[in-house]
Amino acid sequence: MSKQNNINITVDLDTNKVPEKITWNSTDLDGSRNAKAMLLSLWDSKDMNTMNIDLWTKDMSIEEMSKFFFQTYITMVETFEKATNEDQMAMAMRDFAEFFGEKMKVIQPTGKFDK
Repeated sequence: MSKQNNINITVDLDTNKVPEKITWNSTDLDGSRNAKAMLLSLWDSKDMNTMNIDLWTKDMSIEEMSKFFFQTYITMVETFEKATNEDQMAMAMRDFAEFFGEKMKVIQPTGKFDK
């Protein structure tokens, strides 16, 4: 028997429709959690296109956004590598993520990108 899980996302908007608060929960999670940003991408196989929802709250700092993107890049690399076994492309993608992380001061410089 298969199991079904629901993920619910609630976005509180200000009068200008700018996100003030993002809350999410799922049937496997005890209680709800707050978030300051989210990137949701869904693949529409019928139209062969990606549908996106990208939101962040107005109190998210540039430092938090930089770390969020760095961690998202790393996760995307791992997912891509696992799904495709494209090791060379994953290595190039990982290099970009590290470059981004260094330039945005999320990780310590390795000297690899100083040219």
